[in-house]
This record gives sequence, structure tokens and C-alpha cells, in this order.
Amino acid sequence: MNKNIGQNGVFPLFKGVPLRRILVALFVLQIFLAVGLTAYLSIRNGQKAVNEVASELRYEVANRVEQNLQAYLSTPRQVLRGNQNIIDIGLLKMENLATWESYLIKQLEIFPDAVALTASNEQQEHLAVEKLNDRQYLLRKADKSTGYDLYTYKIDRQGQRTQLPEVIKNYDARSRPNYQAAVTAKKFSFSQIFTPITKPTLLISASQPIYNSQGELLGVNSTLTHVSQIGDLLQNIKVGKSGQVFIIERSGLLVASSTTEEPFRLQNGKPIRLAASQSGNAFTQASAKYLETKFSNFDQIQSLQQLDFSFDGKRQFLEIRPLQGEPNVNWLIVVAVPEADFMGQIDRNTQTTIFLCLGALGLATLLGIITARWITQPILYFSTATKDLADFTKGEDSVVIVPGIKEVEILGESFNEMMQHLRKTFTAQITKNEELELQVKQRTQELQQEIQKSINSEQKLEKHNRALAELANHRTISEGNLETAFKVITEKAANALEVERVSVWLFNSDADGRLRQRTKLQCISLYERSNQKHSAGLERDRADYPIYFKSLTSARIIAVTDTRTDLRIQELWDELLETKNIVSLINTSIWVGGEVVGTILSEQIDIPRTWEVSEQNFVSSIAEFVALTLEVCDRKSAESALREAKEAAEVANRAKKTFLVNMSHELRTPLSSILEIAEALQNEVYGTVTEEQRQFLNTLESSGKNLLELINQILELTDIESSKIELQLAATFIPELCDSSLSFVKNLALQKNIQLSVQIPEELEPIQVDERRIRQVFINLLSNAIKFTHDGGKVWIEVQPNSTNEYIFFSVVDTGIGMLSDDLFRLFQPFIQVENASTRRSAGTGLGLVMVQKIVELHGGTVHAESQLGKGSRFTVKLPWKKVGE
Repeated sequence: MNKNIGQNGVFPLFKGVPLRRILVALFVLQIFLAVGLTAYLSIRNGQKAVNEVASELRYEVANRVEQNLQAYLSTPRQVLRGNQNIIDIGLLKMENLATWESYLIKQLEIFPDAVALTASNEQQEHLAVEKLNDRQYLLRKADKSTGYDLYTYKIDRQGQRTQLPEVIKNYDARSRPNYQAAVTAKKFSFSQIFTPITKPTLLISASQPIYNSQGELLGVNSTLTHVSQIGDLLQNIKVGKSGQVFIIERSGLLVASSTTEEPFRLQNGKPIRLAASQSGNAFTQASAKYLETKFSNFDQIQSLQQLDFSFDGKRQFLEIRPLQGEPNVNWLIVVAVPEADFMGQIDRNTQTTIFLCLGALGLATLLGIITARWITQPILYFSTATKDLADFTKGEDSVVIVPGIKEVEILGESFNEMMQHLRKTFTAQITKNEELELQVKQRTQELQQEIQKSINSEQKLEKHNRALAELANHRTISEGNLETAFKVITEKAANALEVERVSVWLFNSDADGRLRQRTKLQCISLYERSNQKHSAGLERDRADYPIYFKSLTSARIIAVTDTRTDLRIQELWDELLETKNIVSLINTSIWVGGEVVGTILSEQIDIPRTWEVSEQNFVSSIAEFVALTLEVCDRKSAESALREAKEAAEVANRAKKTFLVNMSHELRTPLSSILEIAEALQNEVYGTVTEEQRQFLNTLESSGKNLLELINQILELTDIESSKIELQLAATFIPELCDSSLSFVKNLALQKNIQLSVQIPEELEPIQVDERRIRQVFINLLSNAIKFTHDGGKVWIEVQPNSTNEYIFFSVVDTGIGMLSDDLFRLFQPFIQVENASTRRSAGTGLGLVMVQKIVELHGGTVHAESQLGKGSRFTVKLPWKKVGE
């Protein structure tokens, strides 16, 4: 073998150079190459690993935020969908918000995320229940009884209320954002984030417009939640060591953040929305400004974007994605993580490696200068080890052993320690990545389980709603057929709940079937699901089960998971439950007319069962259907009795009419003869009469005319009541009507020196009335006014249309004797006159005002009386202003 390797290659270039320098130079060059390559590979591989981990972390965090938001936003949809179903089946009505109060309180107990539930209708009525704590609520109410001002009450779970001093005048819920958003969308929708009137905070509402079967808007049902709850969700999500999650609208306004920062600031006590680029948190502000620079318009962001930017000279990872699943909630989810969260340990390890390499380089150079002539072989060892160091990821360990030279041995040991340290660092990084992958996998499995659980709950709720809808449309319930209806209800309930037995029990009643005595429960209908069998007739006495009966009347729902241990039903265990292997049950009270009339009993056999809230709600709805069936049955019975009474009244009315006509004819003929004879005697046709006889004849004539007037009025009143009179409507000029009425009573007024007048606005259009009948009304009222006014008094007519020209008011006013307010209700009763010292001297039949009221009501109007004793009276006739041409 040729050993002369210095005569060719590159070695001639070093001719004349001392070997010590060549060795030192080459050794230093190798060390530099090894350290540079190691640092490059370390940094490159570390950066690649960091990018992958950061990308996966951002993606998983954003997924988790999106899933939490979707779960959070789905709750209002379920609440409002349930309310829509209840409204559709007629259990709640938008036209009567008073019945909503207890229902909204119950819903707040069931759905804790909701801050407030509201119901508003097109009549400007508004009802809102807001949760203060588990025992107290705020009730906000605006309707006709409050003058459409918004009153606030503090109420407890028993409905006891205390009015608070807070009153908002002229409150119209139809102008609020949640109402407007629902009306505009014409379907379920979320409103924009808005500021409530009462508190310095931000709210978002979910609203459902309610329409009737004709498609007319009845009102809006809404849920309100604090935006701060979204921030609480984000704060529970950890993003690296110092990463952040925040949500913004496409306008750039901040919705929520994982920091403690509120998405608004107070200005003059009112919250003002805060843009993310104006955030007080420097990291949030920098991330938002970078996004504004990157995207001139946030509407351009239609899919997931993974970005990075520099903040304070350091690299930051950023991910932004639109929220999916709610089309009208147009939010963007932003996840920002500093690179330093991942690179800290890697940077420290790299620095350590560099320092160790530099130290080794210095030591090797010094040893090379001193021991150059003995270091040729050790350099070969180090060269081989250095090559191994460049690829330290391989599984086998390389150890440098340099025997013979103590200093080189020490250098070899240091080199070995350095390699072991690098291997430990890399191994730790691999372990950390594997742990992170395991955590992501476990969390993914947990989320899948939660999603499956949610799907099962939704399917169960859909099954319940379908059963309720079928019951709502079943004709047996609307017909009030108890036996058939209860069979249908128990069968539907057992199948929907998937329980073995469902039964309807009612308390015993008195002999007339009205008063519930609660001394005995009687089973009206029992359905057994396994053999599809219906039965009835079982009874339970209060004396045998006192604790059970007390529980039924003191709680709406008794949900028992284990019948062996629950004290409320222990009395039933030995005799009734154990024998049939009933391990779980749920009792729901049936309320009719404000009292408990019975219970719905659902029983589970073999396997114990924990009753979910949705199942308890479903059983409560079944109890309401039973109550509805009982009420329909009672109403059918009442309608039948009313129909029989009406028929009897009609027969009696026809008999009365026949009697009055016959009697009037029989009385009027002889009475006319009496009046003619009295008139002939007064005219001395049959001879001269004395003054005393003339007085008797005058009394006879006056009494006869009063009697004839009474008979005529009775006949006319009978015709009106029997609807025989047909109004002859025609265009009538109001001034002429008033003047002609005053002319009829002018002589009566002159006798008592009473001043007559009329107050009519100018240019009133004619009115469509029966002129003769309305004139009769005014003459009766004017005659009464003159009769009960002292000599020298005043009587006048006032005419005034209302502001919309829909009605016109005619008032007959006097300065007469007046009457007590307690006597006003007796004025329009037939054959009754209000008596006092003055009225006793005035004759009358007591039918004049009755005739007035009947004629005015035939025209679609009303009569109203006001009076003050000693100061006069005012009788006001309100008529629809049917002007000519309408």
C-alpha cells in the first residue's frame, strides 16, 4: 500500500506550513462546521415542530370556541321553539300576557343561561322576567293597567311582588332591537348586540315572531343573555401560556375576550361599544390592527385563515375563522398565540448548545496548539464523533474514547456530555409532542360524546313535542269526551316517555261534582304499555296514605328515582310498588280553576330512572292537557245548561210579550173611554159641574193620561226588546236636530223661566241616524233636565266629536238638583226613580231613561250619566259618526 498521501490532492498547498498550524486550523474548521450544522438543523427542526404544534393548537382552540358558541346559541332556539309549540296548541296566548308570568319564571329556572325572558304584543303590552338570583326575579310590565308605562317589580318564586321606584314612561317594546329584528326577519333571529335601558351592560337577544293562522303578527317572544357570559366561556379556554381568544363583529367591534377586559367602556354612565383595535390589552389591540391592515374589509373573510405577524419584535401566530351555524350571527373567532410560548425552551437549549460548542472549540484549539504533534489520532476520533453529532436523531449512542492523553480524555468526556444533553433535549421534545397529540385525541373523544348526548336529548325532545302536537290536534280533547280523551292521553304519554304505566287519578267530588274533597283518589284511566291494556276503577284513601296525599297537594311534581328510599311514597312501597316491581315514578299535579283536582302518575319498572328536566316538562304538559280536557267537559256541560236556560227565557219572553200586548189592548180601550167622558164632563156637556167636581175631573184626566203614557211606553219598550223596531237611517243635520229637540220643550222651560241654549262646533257634517228616534232621546233627556231644575236655572246641549272623528258626543247638561253618585246605577232600570226631597214631587213612569238607553244602543252607541248633588247633572250620548257617503 502506498503510504505517501502527501504528494497529491490538496496537501501540496500546505507545503512549508508547520504541521501544528495545519492540525489546529483543520480542527477548528471541523468544529465550526459541526456546530453550524447542528445549530441549523436544531433551529430548523424546532421551528417546523413549533409551527405544526401551533397550527394544531389554534385549530383545536378555535373548534372548541365555535362548538361552545353553537351550544350557547342553540339554547335560546330551543326555548323559543318550545314556547311556539305551546302557543300553537293554545296553552298560552299573545293577546293575554298576564298568563305568561309564572310560565316565564319557570323557564328561567329550567334554562339558567337566560338572563331574561320577554313577551311583547302588537297592543303595546310588554312582560319581562329577569333573574336576580335563585330565589328572586325582576318583573317588568307595561300594559293598559300601567298606562303603558314600564313598571318594575321584585318578585320571589311564590309570586309575591314589591314595586320598585323605577318607572319608564311611555314604554313601547315594539321599538326595541329584539322586537325589530324579529319583525324584520319574520322568523327566529338574533338581534345585534345592544344596550338595555336599565343597566350599563351589553345584551344579545334571540327573538321569535308570533303569527296567527291568517299570517298576522301577534307579537314577539324573546330571550336575553349577557354578552359577558360569552367572555366567561372564553376565559375557561387556555391557549398556551399567554395566548388569547377574542370574538369580533365584521364591523371590528369587540364581542368578548378571554381576558378580563369588558367589550365596552362607560361614558356618562352608558356603555359604549369598544372596537378590538382600541382594546386596552396590547396583544388584542395589535392582533386587531394587523387584521385591519391585512383585510381592508372583514366581509372578505369567508373561511379559516392561519396567519402570523410581528409584535414587539416577536413572531405571533394568528387564526381567524367565521362562526358557522347561525347565519344572522356574523361573528369572527380570533385565536392569537405568541411563538415564544413554544420556542422558549428550544431557544434556551440552542443557546446552551452554542455555548458548549464554543467552549469545546476554544478548549480544542488550545489543546491543538499545545499537543499538535500527538493529536492526529484523537482528531480522527473526534471527526467520527462529530459526524455522529450532525445526525444525533439515530437510535444508537456514539461515545468518544481517547486513551493515553489526559487532556484529550477530558475533552472527549465533555463532548460526550454535550451529545447526551442534546439527545435528552430532543427526546423531551418528542415526548411533549406525543403527550399533546394524546390530549387532543382525548378531547376530541369527549366532544364527540357530548355531541351524541346533545343529539339524543334533541331526539327525545322532538318525540315529546310530536306527541304533544298530536294531542293538541286530537278531536276527543276538544269534544271533552273524558273516557276516550284520557285513554288517548295516557297511551301517547307512555309511548313518548317509554314507561310501563301512565294513569290519570282525580280527587273525589261532592254530590254535584263540583267541590274536590281530596279524601280519596280515583283512577279514571290506566294504560299498561307492555300489553297495551286500558283499565280504571282503582282507589286510594287519604286515611291510608296521608304522607303521599300531602305531597301531592304541596308540590307540582314528585320525581322519584328510587321508590325504595323516597319518604314521600314509602307508604305505597309494600302494597302497590314492590309487587309490580315499580322502581321509579313521577307524579304531576292537575290544576283546574286554581286548585289541585288530581294527578298524572308515570311508572318505570325494572331499571331505575333519573327523570330529566325535559321529561318533567313533558309530564307537566300532559297534566295541562288533562286539565284542558276537564275544562272542556265542564264548559260543554255549562253550555248545555245555558242553552236550556236560554230556551226557557225565550219562551217566558214570548209569553210576556203576548201578555203585555193583550193587557195593553184591554186597558187602552176602557181608558180612552174614561178620558173622553172626563173631557165631556169638564166641558159641561152633561150639565154644570162644581169647582170641587172640576178638580176631581182634572185629577182623573191627569191620572188617565199618565196611565196611557205608561202603557204606550211599555209597548214601545217591548217592541225594542223584541227587535221589532227597524231604524230609518238618513242624513241628519246636527244643528237642526238639536234646535228641533229644544223647540219641543220650550213651553216647559218658559213655565219655570229656565234658559235653554246649544253649543255646537261650526261646519259639522251630517250624521246617519234615525232622526225621529234620536229626537225622542233628546226630548226625554231635556224634559228630565227641566223637570229637576229650579226656576231660573239653565239647561243646554253640548256637541263635540272625538279627536279621530270616529264618534260624536251629545251632552244634555242642567244646573238642577243633581243626585248622589251611588244612585246613578239605578237610573236605567225600568220602573225605578231615584228619590229625594225634590223628586218625590215630580211624576214619572221610570221608563224614559230606559227608552233612551235602548234607542241609543240600537244605533251602536252608549249613554253615560254624571251628577253631583245640588250642582246639576250631565247625560252624554255617544254615537258612531256615520257621516254621509261612508
